[in-house]
Order: sequence, then structure tokens, then C-alpha cells
Amino acid sequence: MNPTMRTARTTPSHQPAHTKNTARTTQTTTTARTPQATSAVHAAQATNTVRATHTTPTVQTTPTKSTKSTKSTMPTMPTEPTRGSRPHPLATRTPPTARRQLNLATRHQLTTAAGIPPGTITSRTRPGGPWQRLLPRVYLLQTGPPDQRQRALAAVLYAAEPGSDPLSGDTAALTGGAALALLGIREAPYAPADVLIRAPRRLAGAPEVRPLPTARWPRTITVSGIPSTRPVRAAADFAARADQPADQIRSVLAHVVQSGWCHPRDLHTELRASRLLTRPAIRAAAAELLAGVRSVAEAQARDTLSATDLPTPLWNARLHTPDGTFLASPDAYWPDEGVALEIDSAEYHYTRDSWHATLRRRLRLESHGVLVVSATPSMIRDTPDEVIAALRTFLTLATTRPTPPTALARGHQQLLLPL
Repeated sequence: MNPTMRTARTTPSHQPAHTKNTARTTQTTTTARTPQATSAVHAAQATNTVRATHTTPTVQTTPTKSTKSTKSTMPTMPTEPTRGSRPHPLATRTPPTARRQLNLATRHQLTTAAGIPPGTITSRTRPGGPWQRLLPRVYLLQTGPPDQRQRALAAVLYAAEPGSDPLSGDTAALTGGAALALLGIREAPYAPADVLIRAPRRLAGAPEVRPLPTARWPRTITVSGIPSTRPVRAAADFAARADQPADQIRSVLAHVVQSGWCHPRDLHTELRASRLLTRPAIRAAAAELLAGVRSVAEAQARDTLSATDLPTPLWNARLHTPDGTFLASPDAYWPDEGVALEIDSAEYHYTRDSWHATLRRRLRLESHGVLVVSATPSMIRDTPDEVIAALRTFLTLATTRPTPPTALARGHQQLLLPL
């Protein structure tokens, strides 16, 4: 190839206009000149081209044979990001899987489903990065702190099998105190989160997660987008592994029943299937729930009354008027004497509206001939003799009064303790 023509092709498009005109004129005239004249013209053109190249700065955009060494040293697209490099295109937006999972994703989901390189995950989870590592192989794709729902779901994602759908509840399900806390049960701890996994699979635990292998896989439900066990199973699992005082276990189990999440007989059956009734504290709590007790204060009142010669009351009986209108549900009620015990704690009477509601309920009971004894949990605990004396007086007066109470305990059935 003529060296003059090669130089003309490598000259960039932004070279001066007179250089382009010179090259164009040379091409048109070389066809009409003799070989000797053509050689002279080519020599002059090469001289002019070299001068133009030295006077006009050029930027080479198309590599040629003379730039082989430059092409071999150009950096290729790195498989893992380096400091200062652009993030992976898929890492700049939230994967669809994370949107279904409260902005959470596992390492398997990010690398397999989203196609994000492991190096990108490591880079974006560095301190100050846009992602956070909540648990091993579980990432929160946001900069703000996680809430309780995200922490609970992160525990399920950590325990679920990598190739399964963690939201299906087939390989991992939240249980215990964390599952009860999602339902609004007071005093149920969010952490550590107990997660059921199918036996014989084993999984290393973490400070925030306790994997619990089980051969009795339960029916699961979805609570706030998190696969969980039913409340009755969650309550049994909480009682089995709770290291809290006995009163707190009684309180949590009572709140589960009082909130209507399960029937006391169903809870007793689950506790028996879990072989927990051999523990004295759990067996006592189950017996109290079958008797109608729904709080620790009521349980303490029941213990106090059991040590006296007073008749056994109905706990949380639903009272109605003769025409069937609901009247109230006192904590303890003696139907033959028409005497009720109301345990009013400051927790439920903190506001003026709640206190007025309590007074109106007491007026309804008294208007139908029910004698009401009011006490606080601290009175039951610290001065039980005074409460017993007031109840004894009312029970004695009720036997001699001419007009019996008009309140009826309809539909109440005292549950017996299963053997």
C-alpha cells in the first residue's frame, strides 16, 4: 500500500480544511499525470501531510496496525468493581425479588436471579455504602436502619433453603416470641427470632436468629408479609424456649388467648403435644387459662382466692340482661350471690376516656343489682387480706338482700383441665 495513502486515512476527520482539499486534489490529479510526475506529486504531498500533522494536534479514535501495542494495554471490563469504578448496572436499582421482601435479598438471589457479581455486593455493603449486611448472606438494600418487620423477615431469609421461595413458608417460618410480637402481643420479645426449619436439616445460629429443627411441620400463615406459624404454635414454641420469669410466660400466654388468637383448649392441646405440661410453670399457666384467667393480675387473684374458703367464681364471664343485651365481663363473678371483682390496672386506665369507660361499666353492673369490689393488681399482691375482707362482706350481704341481681351469665362454660 502506498505510504501516502495510509497517512491520509489515519489523519482524523477534524484536521484543517486545506489538508483535506490537498488530499482530494492529489487523488484526482494522479490519474492524469505520468509516473514521473506522479512520484513528484506524491513526495510533495507526503511533505505537506507531515507538516500538517506536526502543526495540528490530533486525537486518534480508530486503532490501526501501528497501534497494536496501545490496543493490548487497554483495560478490559473488570469482573469485580475496583475503587472508583462504576457500580454494576443491576446494582443501581432494586431487584424485583427485594421489592417483594421488604427491600431484603439473599446473596443467592442477588447473584443468581439478579446477576449481580459478588464483588459488587461486597463493594456496596462496605461502611457508608448503599446496602447493609443484616445477617450472613442476607442484605438490606437501603441506607436507613431496619424496622422490626425487616429484621423478622431477614431471619426467615437466613433460615430458608437457598433454592426455595422464602415467602412460601415451606422451608422456614417465624415462630415464638418474634411471631407473637408481630401480632401485637405485649411482652413478647422480638429477638432472638425463632425460625422453624425442617428436620433433619441443621443450620448454624446467629445472635439474632435461633433455627429450630422440627419434625412436626405446622400450618403457616403470612403476618405482615412474613411467613409465620399460627399463634397457637408460636405460643407453645415461645413457652418451650423462653428464659423469662414465670410471670412473663403467664402474661404472654394469657394475652394470646385474651386477644382471641387461639382458644385455651387448643393451646393446652399444643402444649401437651410439645411435651411442655411436665414443667410446673407452664402447666399452671395452662390451667389458669382453662379456668378463664386472662392476665397475671387475675392469676394472682385466683391464687389468693384459692387459699380461702370463699366460693369459686367464674372468670371473665359474659353477663347479659334478661332481654339478651350484653352487659359486661367482670374479671371474677359469683353468679349465685351477684358479686363481681374488678381488677383495674393503671395500664388500662391511663387516659380519661378509658377511666370513664370503666366507671360506666361499673354503673351498668350496679344498676342490675351486681355488687362490685374494685381493686388494683398491687392491692391483690400487697394487701390481699383487705380485698378478701371486702369480698366476704359483699358475699354475706348478697344472701340476705330481697332483690336478686338481674344479670345473667349466658353461654359461659367453665373449661375443665384435660387429663
